[in-house]
Amino acid sequence: MTNRQARIFAIASTAVAALIFLVLTLDSHRQFGELTNAENITPEVTSGKDVWHKYNCINCHTLFGEGAYYAPDLTKITQHRGEAYLTAYMRDPSKFYDEQKHRRLMPTQDLSEKEIADLIKFLDWVANVDNQGWPPRPITVTGSGVSGGVQAGQIPPGTTPVDAGDDPRAMGEEVFRTAQPSCSSCHSIEPGVNMAGPSLAGMASRAAETIDSPEYEGDATSVEGYIRESIVAPSAYIVPGDMYSSGGTSFMPTGYDESLTEEELDQLTAYLASLK
Repeated sequence: MTNRQARIFAIASTAVAALIFLVLTLDSHRQFGELTNAENITPEVTSGKDVWHKYNCINCHTLFGEGAYYAPDLTKITQHRGEAYLTAYMRDPSKFYDEQKHRRLMPTQDLSEKEIADLIKFLDWVANVDNQGWPPRPITVTGSGVSGGVQAGQIPPGTTPVDAGDDPRAMGEEVFRTAQPSCSSCHSIEPGVNMAGPSLAGMASRAAETIDSPEYEGDATSVEGYIRESIVAPSAYIVPGDMYSSGGTSFMPTGYDESLTEEELDQLTAYLASLK
């Protein structure tokens, strides 16, 4: 190749690359409105974005992979934590952990009720942006400073072993991991490992005790009934002194009776009932 041919090749390659880049840029801008659900950007969402910047949340947290990694990524936070939980947490995060024990340093920002509501609206808008699967996994920060779950191949303490055949408990374990929001993003099945929700180790035993308690005001008459009630109507009965609720409303997300089929609910209930 002569010097003249090399120059022509370099110029042509640059021009083609520039054209491709321009086309891709224009195509991205064409899709931004649809991908970001621009029609859902309300004044409350905009105000929530201002709250996010005002309190420098990005100095510790991450959105869309941008920000600091000192604290959990919040891109999908409203899909893993309900509004009641987020509201109570923002009012006073110190109630959710012992700073001396757990070494978490989330400050109490003294946000107004409107700021909290608008910030949740903004985070909910963020959670519904089509971001191609980011983050790759749900946040699993626990109350004891470690992530929940067990290593592959291990049987959690207190769990009744199940076969992978047609046993609904085996299928329920899969529902536990794959439901949206994922049960495992808030609950551990290891004893003493409390996350955004309490450990589910010994769930069946506690359910039996609750039903027999004179304080119980729900509609369940069996362990399975109580567990199912806790899934589809988490605020039907609030355990006295429960730290996972506020003002009679459970922090547990609602809507599983719509996102899960009756069969999946039966399977999930059977699995949780096996946690003796």
